[in-house]
Amino acid sequence: MEPSPEPIRVLVCGAWGQMGRQAVAAVLSEPDLTLVGAVDPAGQGHPLTEIDARAPADLCCGRMLGATLDETEPQVMVDFTSPAVVRDNVETALKRGVACVVGTTGLSPTDLQVIDRTARRHQTACVVAPNFSLGAVLMMRFAAEAANSFDFVEIIERHHEHKADAPSGTALRTAELIRAARKRPLSAATTTHDKLPGSRGGAVDNLHIHAVRLPGYVAEQEVIFGGRGEVLRIEHSTTSRECFMPGMLLAIRKVRELEGLVVGLENIM
Repeated sequence: MEPSPEPIRVLVCGAWGQMGRQAVAAVLSEPDLTLVGAVDPAGQGHPLTEIDARAPADLCCGRMLGATLDETEPQVMVDFTSPAVVRDNVETALKRGVACVVGTTGLSPTDLQVIDRTARRHQTACVVAPNFSLGAVLMMRFAAEAANSFDFVEIIERHHEHKADAPSGTALRTAELIRAARKRPLSAATTTHDKLPGSRGGAVDNLHIHAVRLPGYVAEQEVIFGGRGEVLRIEHSTTSRECFMPGMLLAIRKVRELEGLVVGLENIM
């Protein structure tokens, strides 16, 4: 009988945020994963037992990513931080041979190119997922399937009031998939009197995206296709951040089998 493989050593960056706390708890709940470190200036020096009692009693949150990576030697880093620091975090990890699973949105096309080059140069992979929810990934897939049947489409995304970026990474990814799936340009409604600038939202090639930021929401998105005499709505609602954890865990387990940068959870499902 072959011995069981050693658990994957995981570090969570942004551990004191709402998603980071969920990630810490999710990693601790899996027997094939081991939480070896966490980084977040907001939690510097605090024991991780403050997040989850299952954490080792002597495991505390670090402040400096590079030093914590060197000390804990993880195999995979999970990043739920902010657009301002995520690229630097990922480059810091990849240069040390640590594979990355990134849920932070706001990375630009240039950021993604740099991450891909860094990952390939250091023969270490990175997964960037605009959304780790399995339902959200299916929503995007269904939207891409419907794209050639309707010439008019708009997206409404709704998030909590503390979300840093707008529109969401999920909305932009959905627009990208719809555009890639279409064989002809989208049509656009003609609004002759724009009485309040911006009321039609932002547009990507005639696809309007509307971002709502209100307390009470976690994450929701509605893709609305309009045709003659009918409307098709494809909607995904999130009631708890727990829904992002199965996708994140899948990425942690698969990322070291990949090469370079992989964008979108759908590419590893």
